[in-house]
Amino acid sequence: MSVRTERVASLVKEILSESIQRRFRMEEVGLITVTEVRMSPDLKIAKAYISIFGNADKKQQTFARIEGEKPGMRSDLGRNLNLKFTPSLSFYLDESLDHAMRIEDLLNKIHKDSPGEDK
Repeated sequence: MSVRTERVASLVKEILSESIQRRFRMEEVGLITVTEVRMSPDLKIAKAYISIFGNADKKQQTFARIEGEKPGMRSDLGRNLNLKFTPSLSFYLDESLDHAMRIEDLLNKIHKDSPGEDK
């Protein structure tokens, strides 16, 4: 990725985070985090990876609401980015945090179940 592409991705991530914070109340949808944004080389497509804290049903409902707000968030990008074209948005559910938590739980269980060393 070029330096310009990385800078635009960082700015898009910041704008999307602010837009989500304004549009959604945490009490209703849970904690939403924009974990990463990847831009196409021509800066016309932004792939945003979203982490949603909650159970599977809540995640799907929240993700559907985010998809529904996509035109408004793209409008926010257009107002705040100084680019010739406003990038189109694609959202993806980032479940890497869930995987990390699952691995940590398994490691804690293994550590707890293993016989302790006497000191």
